[in-house]
Parts: sequence; C-alpha cells; structure tokens
Amino acid sequence: MERNTRMGHDTAANPAPLGLMGFGMTTVLLNLHNAQLVPMGGAILAMGLVFGGLTQFVAGLLEYASGNTFGMTAFMAYGAFWISLVVLLFLPHWGLAPASSPALLGSYLWMWGLFTAIMAVGTLAASRAHQVVFFSLVLLFALLGSAEMFGQPLLNVIAGYEGLLCGLSAIYLAAAEIFAAQFGHTFLPIGLPHAEPLHKDDLVVHMS
Repeated sequence: MERNTRMGHDTAANPAPLGLMGFGMTTVLLNLHNAQLVPMGGAILAMGLVFGGLTQFVAGLLEYASGNTFGMTAFMAYGAFWISLVVLLFLPHWGLAPASSPALLGSYLWMWGLFTAIMAVGTLAASRAHQVVFFSLVLLFALLGSAEMFGQPLLNVIAGYEGLLCGLSAIYLAAAEIFAAQFGHTFLPIGLPHAEPLHKDDLVVHMS
C-alpha cells in the first residue's frame, strides 16, 4: 500500500498520480452523462479508452515494476474496466455480439463492485483520501448495477452525482501526491494513517 521514497536516494517517479488522474477525470466525465448533465458522445468514449483505460494500465505496469501489488492491481484492473466498457458499447455496433441485457449489464457492474469492495478493504491501511475514493466507488458500482438490474433510471441519475464526488476525490488525491512530490512535504491533507508529517528528507508517498 505504501512506498517509502527518500529524496536523493530513489529517483523513480511515482506513477500513482497519473493513474489516479486517468481514473478520476474519466469517472467525472462519464458521470456527467449519468447525471444527465451532458449527452453521451465521442469525448467520453475517447477519454475512457485512452486515459481511463490505456494510461491507467500503463500506470499499473509501472506499479508492478516498483513492487506495489495494490497499485498494480488497482490501476491495471480499472484500466481494463474502462477498455472493456468501451468495447462492450461498441461490440453490438460492429455486429460482433448482441447488446447486453439489463440483467447482464447489471451483473457486470456488480462484479466490479465486488472487486472494488475487496480493494476498499485494503485501503483501511492507507489514507482517508484513499478510503473515500474506493468506498465511494463501491457505492457507485452498486447504484449503477441496481439501476440496470431493476430498471430504475433514477438510480442511474443518483449514481451520476455520486460518481462525480468519487471522480473528484480521485483527482484531489492525485493532486495531493503530485504536490507532495513536487514540494517535498504535505501540501494537501489526505488523512495519513500516522501522526508524523511528511518531510522533504523522508518523503512517504502513499500509493493507490
């Protein structure tokens, strides 16, 4: 969950902000649509495929190289989620598969909710900001899956607004990690699980 980086002794960059931004910005954009604030369009699909999907997947590979199991699992899985979501939407248009039924799509979203619940438990050893991101994502998948499964469009709208909070919380955490690395000390509070402040000479970077 954590990686200790002592400035001056480890020159490896922290890939977590990149992955978090890819997740957060894509989540905000999609949920603007779910909240019925913008129509579905190519910008959402392109963001999901490239930044939410491919870029997050690359961030996960970088986490693998650094030995961070949690970060690798989170970023590669959610990168795969965004790519699979775009593919899921396009397969019927390409004539390669029938459109998913509401029950099947709801099950798909609930399975991602189950995965996220497992990851959320892992954040209990991380910062409060990590917990907000993952537990709000559990709720988002539960709402979206229920909207499909039970045919309740209102739940989809509620999920849209909740998803905006989830995405913005990920963007906040990414910004906090960028600023911590840039300035060498805590700039935005994230609710660290210990009382000691971050110092320039002993920078602790909390990974997603």
